[in-house]
Amino acid sequence: MKSAYKVLLAALALSVAFTLSVNAQVQTTTSTTAGKATREVQVERGEVVTVAGNDLVVKMEDGTIRHFPNVPESARVTVDGKQLGIHDLKPGMKLQRTITTTTAPKTITTVQTVTGKVWYVNPPNSVILSMENGKNQSFKIPQGQKFNVDGQMVDAFGLKKGMNVTATKPTPPTPPPADAPILIATKEPVAEAPTTTAQATPAPAKPAKLPKTGSEWPLVGILGLAFISASLAIKLVRVKLGF
Repeated sequence: MKSAYKVLLAALALSVAFTLSVNAQVQTTTSTTAGKATREVQVERGEVVTVAGNDLVVKMEDGTIRHFPNVPESARVTVDGKQLGIHDLKPGMKLQRTITTTTAPKTITTVQTVTGKVWYVNPPNSVILSMENGKNQSFKIPQGQKFNVDGQMVDAFGLKKGMNVTATKPTPPTPPPADAPILIATKEPVAEAPTTTAQATPAPAKPAKLPKTGSEWPLVGILGLAFISASLAIKLVRVKLGF
């Protein structure tokens, strides 16, 4: 009887939580961390083929021909240790250009956090938290989820009613899989459609045979009457003609 009473209380708790459930209060923070900058130096060498205004054609060190259209006035190349502009170049000059590329990688980290007080827990599947707005919110617990309770990390089995907990979603460098999000807010249960038992549909009944309301005897009588009338008419004609 006592265990049944506990089950009833648990069911009542779940129903109240679903009634009061609202959108999950998830706090999202994003931080950007700059990594160590790297520099890549590339030296290009070639020989001037033609110069026409700001258009330059150069035969590169590997034998390829490259066309540089609309070279800006500020561009500089090294010729015999001197920095020259586009209008200082002549065919046959040996050019050298140094390209320095600096790359500073950035890591963008997004952290989602849910904070609340444990109102009911059903480890390891779900937990109901009392949120800051005074409403209760039900969550599914993803596999492996940990909770911060007063600085200590515990799993769902370590939760007790009244504990203030914080759940944080795992973040990069290893991105979490799509099926392992932070606590998942559940919706109100949807009532199942009533089940029906399929019954065999009876075959349609054969239409009842109509009663027979007519017969051949009236037709026989009419034909007989016609023959008698014809016979009388013939006799009258023979009498008149003297046969």
